[in-house]
Amino acid sequence: MTIYLDAVWTLNLFLDWLLLLCTQAIARLQVPKLRIFAGAVVASLIVPVTVYFPDSFLAHPVGKLLFSMLIIWTAFGFRSVTRFLKMLLLFYFITFAAGGSLFAIHYMLQTQAAFTPASFLTVSTGYGDHVSWLFVAIMFPIALYFTKSRMDKQRFEQFRYDQLHTVQVSINGISHKTDGFIDSGNHLSDPLTKRPVVICDQLFLRNWFTEEDWQLLARANDNLDLDLLPEDWPYEFSVVPYQGVNGEGALMLVLKPDSILIEMDQSPIETDRVWIGIQFGNLTADHRYHCLLHPSLVHDASTQAG
Repeated sequence: MTIYLDAVWTLNLFLDWLLLLCTQAIARLQVPKLRIFAGAVVASLIVPVTVYFPDSFLAHPVGKLLFSMLIIWTAFGFRSVTRFLKMLLLFYFITFAAGGSLFAIHYMLQTQAAFTPASFLTVSTGYGDHVSWLFVAIMFPIALYFTKSRMDKQRFEQFRYDQLHTVQVSINGISHKTDGFIDSGNHLSDPLTKRPVVICDQLFLRNWFTEEDWQLLARANDNLDLDLLPEDWPYEFSVVPYQGVNGEGALMLVLKPDSILIEMDQSPIETDRVWIGIQFGNLTADHRYHCLLHPSLVHDASTQAG
C-alpha cells in the first residue's frame, strides 16, 4: 500500500480548517483567520504522526484528548476554563456530526475512508481512490454546511421557545388560552390612549365569533368601516394606524378585551390596558403561537392591572 503523505496532509489541512471555521461561526467568536489556520495546521500534524508513529502516545484516547486541547488552544486561545471546555466540546460535536453525515453517505457509496476528531484519512493503492478523494473534497463541506445550518436553526427555535408564554385572553366574559410570543419588534400602540397592541390571529380569535359574525368582521376590516358591524354587538372596536413593512401607512382593526393574563416564570402579569389587533390570517405556518405580545407588557410595570 502506498500513501502519498503530502496529498493526505493537504486534504486534512483543508478539512480541519473547515471544522475550525464552523466551530468559530457557531460559537460566534471574533478570532483572526490566521489563528484559525494555525489551529488547522496543528490539527493536520496528526497525519505524519499517525503514519510514522502509529504506536505513539497520541494514538491513545488520552493523547487524542490532549492533542484536541492543543488544537483549540492554538485556534481560539484560553480565556477561561468554561469557555475553553465549551469550545472543545463544540469542536468534537461538530466533528462527530459532520463525520457521521459523511459516513452515512460513505456507506451508501462504499468509499474507503478513516475519520477521527483530529483528522480525515483516505488510503488506497497508487495515488488514491479518485472517487474517494472527489467524494471527500465535495461532500465534506456540504455535510459541514448542513450541520451548521441545523444547529443555527435549532438555536433560533430554542430562542423562539424561550420567548413563548401561555396567554389567557378574556373577551365579553369568555376566556381562552393560547401561546404568545414576545415580539421585541412589536412597538404598535394606540396613539390616543397609548395602550399597546397585542396581535392575535384568526384561528384563535374565532373562538369568540360565529362564522357569520367573523365574515361581518372581515368585511368591516376590508372596508375599514365600523358602521358595517351590528350595533348590538357586545364588543368594543377601534382602528390603530401602523406602518407596514413596505413603509406605507395602514390601519389595523383592534378589539378591546376584558383582560389579558400572561403566565410568566416569576409571576403572572394581568392587564386590561391593551388592544387586540386582529390578524385575518395565521401568524405562523406551524401554528407554534397565535399571539404576538407587546414587549412593554412584560417590561413596563405601568401596563399591569391595578
